[in-house]
Amino acid sequence: MRKYLLAVTLLCLSASRVYAAELPSFAQVKAAHQVSEAWLYDRNGEVIDTLHLAPNGYRLPWVPLRALSPAMRHALLVSEDKRFYQHGGVDWRAFVGAAWENLVYDTHRGASTLTMQLAGLLDPALAWSPGGRSYTQKWDQIKAARDLEKTWSKAEILEAYLNKVNFRGQLSGINAAAEGLFNTTPFKLNKSEASILSALLRGPNAHPAVVAERACGVAHQLHAPRPSCASVRRLADTRLAQPAQLNWPIQLAPDIARQLLRTPGDRIQVSLDAKLQRLTQTTLNNALDGLKQRQPVAGEVLILDNQTGEILASVSHSTGPDGLDLSSVAHAPGTMLQPFLYGLALEQGVLTAASLLDDAALGVNSDAPQPAWLDAEPELAHWVSLRYALAQSLKAAAARTVLQVGIDNYTRQLQDFGLEPTRTMQPDAPAVTLTQLSNAYRALANGGVLKPTSLRLGGSNTATRVMPANVAAILSQILADPQAAPATQPKLPGFAALKTVNTADLSGSWSIGFTDRYTLGVWIGSLNGLPVATSTDAVPAAAVWQALFNQLKLSSSRAPRLPSGIVQQPIRFEPPIEAPRRELFLPGTEQSVITLPTDNTPHITGLNNGDTIQLNARLPAAWQRIRMIARPMHPDWVWQLDGATIPLAQIQPDASWRYTPQPGAHQISLMNRDGTLLDSVAFNVETDPNTLLEAH
Repeated sequence: MRKYLLAVTLLCLSASRVYAAELPSFAQVKAAHQVSEAWLYDRNGEVIDTLHLAPNGYRLPWVPLRALSPAMRHALLVSEDKRFYQHGGVDWRAFVGAAWENLVYDTHRGASTLTMQLAGLLDPALAWSPGGRSYTQKWDQIKAARDLEKTWSKAEILEAYLNKVNFRGQLSGINAAAEGLFNTTPFKLNKSEASILSALLRGPNAHPAVVAERACGVAHQLHAPRPSCASVRRLADTRLAQPAQLNWPIQLAPDIARQLLRTPGDRIQVSLDAKLQRLTQTTLNNALDGLKQRQPVAGEVLILDNQTGEILASVSHSTGPDGLDLSSVAHAPGTMLQPFLYGLALEQGVLTAASLLDDAALGVNSDAPQPAWLDAEPELAHWVSLRYALAQSLKAAAARTVLQVGIDNYTRQLQDFGLEPTRTMQPDAPAVTLTQLSNAYRALANGGVLKPTSLRLGGSNTATRVMPANVAAILSQILADPQAAPATQPKLPGFAALKTVNTADLSGSWSIGFTDRYTLGVWIGSLNGLPVATSTDAVPAAAVWQALFNQLKLSSSRAPRLPSGIVQQPIRFEPPIEAPRRELFLPGTEQSVITLPTDNTPHITGLNNGDTIQLNARLPAAWQRIRMIARPMHPDWVWQLDGATIPLAQIQPDASWRYTPQPGAHQISLMNRDGTLLDSVAFNVETDPNTLLEAH
C-alpha cells in the first residue's frame, strides 16, 4: 500500500510538469521510417524482385490508417486500449485499477495506453526492458503520452503505433506482420487474424498456445459474427509454429536484384519486361528439368532489343544442389566465333562467300555421314564454300582461314566486337559470357555497329562501327540461309539469322541469333564437364531458342534490305561441288565461275611439325580420328606411321587415311611407290589430364 500511495503522490506532485525530452512530430516519425527491403521494377512499373537487406528485422513500407482493415482496428482497441478515444494519453481508471490489482493480487497487470506504448517506441529512454520500467521511467512515459496527445491526433497515434510496434520475431510493423504471418495485406486482415495479431502485442514471442488463448479472448469481444475459438486456435497453431519471416513469391530477376539493390528502400526500375522475363524463365526451367535426370545442368537466356540494347529478359538457372549465379560466368564458345573470322576475311578481300575452302583437318569424325548438300566426287567432299563452312560450323576450314587473315588481326577483330578470348587457334579454349557473345551478334543485326547492352530504360547512345555494313549484311544473310543451315538448326518461318552449335566435348551448347527486332542468346551446359547433349545431332540450346521464337510470335520478322556496296551475281562451281546459286559479293570481288585452288606440291594437310593433339578421355576414340589427306591426292602414294606402312585396306577411296591417335610421339610420312619421301610430320599425342581425371 505504501508503494501505491507513493506512486499516486508522485503523480500528483508532477502533474503540472512538462516532459523534458522533445518528442518528434508525426511527420518526422513517418519520414524517418526505414524499410528493410529493396524493390526491382520492370519497364512497366511492375515489381519483379524484392531483396531483404536489413539483417535485424523486416520492416515494410508505411501503411496509412485508412489502409487498415476495420477488424484489425477494432481488435487492437479491445485488446490494448478500450477507452483510447476518451482519455488524454493516460487511462487513469485503468491505471489505478492495475495498481490495486498488482498490490493486492500480485497480478503484474499493465495499464499502458496505446499512446504510452507509442511514447516508449519513440524514446529509447522509455523503452520497455525485461526488468520492467522504473517508477521514474513510468512517470516519464505518462508525461510523454500526455504531451503526444496535445500535438498528435488520435488517428496519427494509431497509425504510428501500428507501423512501429514489433509483432513477432523480426516482424516489425503491421505491414510485415500481415505479410509474414498470413501472406496478406493489412487491408485484408480478417477477425481471426486481427485477434491473433492483437494478442501478440502482449507477448510477441510467446508460445503459440498462449497466444491462441489470448486471441480467443480478443475475438470474444469483437462484433458479431465472431470467429470461433477453435478456428482461432487452429490458425494460431498453423501460423505461429515456424519462425516468422517474409518469403517473397515474385523472384523473377534475383541475380540482377543482387547486383543493383544495395540499400534498404531502394526502388530501381530496369529495362526488363516482366511478362517476357516470366516466359523466358519458364521456358528455360522446363528445358533444364528435362536434362537434369542425367546430371546437373545450368542454362542462361538473354533477350536484347536490337535498336536500343535494352536487356528485355535475362534469366539463369541451375539444377545443381546449391544453384549458380551465371550472370558473369564465361563459357567455351566452340565455333560461335566463326562469323567474326569470316567477316574479317571478307573485309580483307582474301575470301568471298563463294570461295572454296579445304575442310580436311583434325577433328573430322570418320563415322559422320557427308552433309546432304554435297553432290560431288568423294575426293572433293572436303571442299566447301565459305557460305556452307560458316553455316555448318566446319572447324578445319576455319582453322585455315585464321592463318590466311592472321592470328593478330583475328584477335583484334574479336576485341573490337567486345570479345577477348585467349588462344584463338583453339576453338574451345577461349571463354566468353553469353552477354558478350549475344551483343556481338547483335552488332551484325545493326549493320556492323556495336552498341553496349543496358538495363537502363532507353539503353545507351554509345555506338562504334566495328565492321562494314555490307560485310555484316553478307554474314547475316548466310546465317539466315535455310539451304545452308545444318540439320541441327531449327527451321523457322520468317527472318532469323541464327547459329546453333555444341562444343567439341558436348558439355555445352549455344544458340544465338537475331530477328528484325530482337537478339536471342541461349547457353545450356553441364556443371561437371560431362556431355549435356546426347549426340552431335541434338543441341539443347536450340530447342529453347526455337520455343522462345514461337512464343514471341516472331514468324513475321522480315529480312533487312541489303545496303549499298553489295553485288548479287549468279555463280556455278567447276567441278560442281555445290549447286549453282545467286551469291553476294563485295564490289570488285565478284566471280561467276568458282574453281578449286591449285597446289601441285605434295604435302600432308591437317598437321604441322611439332603439333600436339589433345585427346578427350570422355569421348569415344572413333570420334577423335584424324583424317590425313595428301595434296594433291594421288592413289599411288603410300602412308607410313612411325616407319610402318599403312595397309591398303585402311586407305580410303580418296587416298586419305583415317588415323586414330594414340598417346606418345609419332611421325607420319607420305611416300612415293619407289620409296621417295614426299612429306613428313612429327607430332605428339597427349590425353588431357583434367578430362582423364573426370572420366575416372
